Amino acid sequence: MFRFFSTYTSEEAVLSSQIEGTQSSLSDLLLFEMDEAPGVPKADAEQVSSYVGALQYGLKRLREGFPFSLRLVREIHERLMSNGRGSEKSPGEFRTSQNWIGGTRPGNAVYVPPPSDQVMELMGQLELFLHETPGSVPPLIKIALAHVQFETIHPFLDGNGRLGRLLITFLLCAYGVLAQPYLYLSLYFKTNRSAYYDLLMRVRESGDWEAWLLFFLTGVKETSDQAVDAARRTLALFRDDQQIIASAPLRTAALPRVFQHLHAHPIVSIADASGKLNLSFPTVSKCVDQLEKLGVLKEITGNRRNRLFAYQAYLNILSEGTEPLR
Repeated sequence: MFRFFSTYTSEEAVLSSQIEGTQSSLSDLLLFEMDEAPGVPKADAEQVSSYVGALQYGLKRLREGFPFSLRLVREIHERLMSNGRGSEKSPGEFRTSQNWIGGTRPGNAVYVPPPSDQVMELMGQLELFLHETPGSVPPLIKIALAHVQFETIHPFLDGNGRLGRLLITFLLCAYGVLAQPYLYLSLYFKTNRSAYYDLLMRVRESGDWEAWLLFFLTGVKETSDQAVDAARRTLALFRDDQQIIASAPLRTAALPRVFQHLHAHPIVSIADASGKLNLSFPTVSKCVDQLEKLGVLKEITGNRRNRLFAYQAYLNILSEGTEPLR
């Protein structure tokens, strides 16, 4: 189950980055992380990969007992912006100049955040709010309010949208709502992106917090239902394919290990799997050949050498909703 959710994290990284305009798909990210050429500009794949790294880093710090703080927010931002577009825009540092959303300058922008000399004070107030006595505000309500406030302050020169969505997951874990990061709202925000941006603006312009809270909590409900459904279908797929493998005649002894490897790596090359599993190339090659004949794996390059294989049925579940915005 852990392996499924490690790949599920990659899906969230793709979705959140797509909201910001990247064209990377889940397959592109998986190929990039295998040092294979993705089908999109390298900067897009780097940006998504950095998102995964930032998420993993932040969760590790929280598990180690490091308090959720402005220092941690800056550390996460530094990793989020370590590669790809925006890496030159002061990663890990609150902005010292004015930024804006939409338009070419503050005068024609859709939204202009507070001046840079107010950022530290405003972020300090947000930090105090997040650390108020537990129970004074229900966790989901507090997280919904904090997300709007963070996006309104827009404390960094770049990466605020992605980090703001990351903070939802971090706070769900920090408040004990989730034991593991199993809930991501980026698909809901992507599907309803016009309403998402409109409601953020309505809070800023008219204080319509009620409409935003209803939207946010509806997203939590829908996303939870989708996650449970995806997990159930994935486990059913694993179980069915495990039975197919178990009943295969003359199966290679290492076949179950290679199949387990696919749970975290739905796109594989023989060389990469051989190295990660510490198995010989011929052994993995024989296992992959058997999995292909059983219909579990599909060769996706058409090449005779340096071939790649996809656990396509699993990849189809993971990729739902991750089509790039056009």
